[in-house]
Amino acid sequence: MDWLHAILCRAALLAVLIMPATSAAKDRVDTLADEEVTVVERSDRLLGIADNATEGVVGARQLAARPLSRVGEVLETVPGLILTQHSGSGKANQLFLRGFNLDHGTDFATFVDGMPVNLPTHGHGQGYTDLNFLIPELVSGIHYRKGPYYADAGDFSAAGAARISLLDELPRNVVELTIGHYGYQRGLLAGSTAAASGTLLGAVDAQFSDGPWDLPENSNRYTGVVRYGRGTQRDGWHVTGMAYGNDWNSTDQIPLRAVRAGLVSRFGALDDTNGGRTHRYSLSGSWQRASDTTETHLSGYAIDYGLNLFSNFTYFLDDPDRGDQFEQEDRRQIYGGEAHRHWFGTLGGLSTQHTAGLQLRYDDIDSVGLFHSQRQRRLGVTRQDAVRQLSVSPYLEQRTQWLPKLRTQIGLRGDFYHFDVDANNALNSGTASDGLASPKAALILGPWLDTEIYLSGGYGFHSNDARGTTIRVDPASGAATDRVDALVRAKGAEVGLRSARVAGLQTTLSGFLLDIDSELLFIGDAGNTEASRPSRRYGIEWTNYYTPVHWLGFDADFAFSKAAFKDGDPAGEEIPGAIERVVAAGVTVHDLNGYFGSLRLRYFGSRPLIEDDSVRADATLLLNGEAGYEFRSGVRVALSAFNLLDAEDNDIDYFYASRLAGEPADGFDDRHFHPVEPAQLRLSLTLPF
Repeated sequence: MDWLHAILCRAALLAVLIMPATSAAKDRVDTLADEEVTVVERSDRLLGIADNATEGVVGARQLAARPLSRVGEVLETVPGLILTQHSGSGKANQLFLRGFNLDHGTDFATFVDGMPVNLPTHGHGQGYTDLNFLIPELVSGIHYRKGPYYADAGDFSAAGAARISLLDELPRNVVELTIGHYGYQRGLLAGSTAAASGTLLGAVDAQFSDGPWDLPENSNRYTGVVRYGRGTQRDGWHVTGMAYGNDWNSTDQIPLRAVRAGLVSRFGALDDTNGGRTHRYSLSGSWQRASDTTETHLSGYAIDYGLNLFSNFTYFLDDPDRGDQFEQEDRRQIYGGEAHRHWFGTLGGLSTQHTAGLQLRYDDIDSVGLFHSQRQRRLGVTRQDAVRQLSVSPYLEQRTQWLPKLRTQIGLRGDFYHFDVDANNALNSGTASDGLASPKAALILGPWLDTEIYLSGGYGFHSNDARGTTIRVDPASGAATDRVDALVRAKGAEVGLRSARVAGLQTTLSGFLLDIDSELLFIGDAGNTEASRPSRRYGIEWTNYYTPVHWLGFDADFAFSKAAFKDGDPAGEEIPGAIERVVAAGVTVHDLNGYFGSLRLRYFGSRPLIEDDSVRADATLLLNGEAGYEFRSGVRVALSAFNLLDAEDNDIDYFYASRLAGEPADGFDDRHFHPVEPAQLRLSLTLPF
């Protein structure tokens, strides 16, 4: 398959250089523009619109039909994506997709209202993606795309990307109250109204929970949104302010031997002082104008973010007297924006669309640090840095309808990065710069019998932690260490099909190949991600959505993948945590004389935990459901059930060395796990006003 993506990518670069900038398929932009994903649902035909079999849209109605045990699960609407947790609920979730353990988002790019969520050079791991600031009821849709085939997606998007957009106006004002097991309480107040020739939307969300843990989580989450806009999605503007704060106690993953010895229960903690606090404040806006031949879009954002996270994964391995708790700190402001323009028209009788865009981002990181701590009191500084990180990313993309059943999409993206690191150890301070060009291309054939065929190829990348680009000595040991490449190349190819031949059924089938020059791996005993060996992934994905009647929907998604290191290291070729099999299926009833409900199954397959595949995680199977009734007055009652089978499975597993009090100095290599939460119910009452 190497020859395939090499030919496609070189063809894309050549075509971008020699073809004039013209226009194309204007109806596609109206339907699938980055900020305009509310027009379609997953059940709608994307024939003649999508550039790839694994591109799609999930709308607000489908999101509302899913019971969510945690906010980030809105991303599980992306076929093949699994979301888990290995610590307290205020921390970002773990993501798994296409043979990746993505940790907190290393190779999956996420955007909300045009703002990038992934945080580079983060205190807890590269690409850290925390979606806890979202209010799910305000999400209008999710536009997801997999693979490095799109010019407007850059850092962290090798496996895929999701753009989450927000509602401009609520269908009705509501007060929603929810109570549930383990002290769960949530209150939501949301509404919108006409104001000064526009629409003003506001929402406040408060959530409290202890969870099933022996150490009560005492999670306190507050979120607020104010949004004002005028005009339409094609001719208008909006500005949005968001505020989020959270603090919590954590029950981190625990060693299996401690449970077997009766030292703790499955829901116990070995360090009862772990926890965290975080905040995120943002101001964002966009402006768009359209004519018969052009569309112009401008957007910008400013974000203030902070996190202090206390963890202890190895207990008494490094410090037998005071313990191994560590604090990770991140304090930053982020500024950025994007401008892009579409031109529509014809060239030689061919319908064409040309896009030119520019993305800018500046991370002003006041402090990114790692500290040795005990009971959340700092004992020493392992490393503390101030970092300035700038990226400038121009891109071009062109779509051409060559024949009634042949169209192409070609693109070229440039990324230029500059890092300025001011470390507490002067030897690790310095500056670094890097850049690369990423050509992309897709060939779409059809439709025949309501079926299209796609052939895609392209180059992408992920950035490494800026501190690794200037490092000279290990901050803990003082030993000399090698620097990492600032930008790591990824290249992929994919073949797929999309069919709507059967009435009411939308189905896609795809096979993919993806190479990355350096894997980003989560290091359990350091609580961080580190650059590792080159890797390859390949797999097959099959997704289905069937609506036999307007009030009933079925979906079934299957993903099978294989991941391996490519360098022949004797340690083994398996990638720890690399997902191999995912099955997600569900049935949804809506608008059936006031009744609604859903039942969802999620299977997260076995996977290797170490390179030689001698230790593997067991599979996890969860069944969730929801049932409710909406009265003619608009009053709505819903009962959500999670883990209906009360499965004693694990949310996530790791294998590494740790030491309990009294054990030998070297500790023991052991399986460490975080269990899924037991069966629980939540009852919600929604009152319109």
